[in-house]
Amino acid sequence: MTATDQVASVRYIVDDVQAAVDFYTTHLGFTVNFSAAPAFADVVRGPLRLLLSGPTSSGARATPHEAAGAGRNRIHLIVADLDAEVARLRAAGLPFSSDLVTGPGGRQILLTDPAGNLIELFQPAPGTAQRR
Repeated sequence: MTATDQVASVRYIVDDVQAAVDFYTTHLGFTVNFSAAPAFADVVRGPLRLLLSGPTSSGARATPHEAAGAGRNRIHLIVADLDAEVARLRAAGLPFSSDLVTGPGGRQILLTDPAGNLIELFQPAPGTAQRR
């Protein structure tokens, strides 16, 4: 169990909690902190606590209907070798929502979870200061 006062929590509204848990634990290195599937699950990766709220969860029920879908917000995961991560995830048949983009701070690509939420995989440019 991860101490919740030492993590940052983000809530994603998902259609299928178990599919989301499987996606994040199988492909992105999260571990299950708590599960009450099919309504809710809590997965963690380092200091990130991702709250996966299904349609029957209180978090999803409190969300206004017009804001219920996946949005442009995303979690940002730093990776050491973006090309290797992209190859691994493509081999697993996972969908990407963008091409690889390079900027002054590094390179990134957007991955989509089973509910349509975005995950940014980011590799810092050499010499830039990025916290891991």
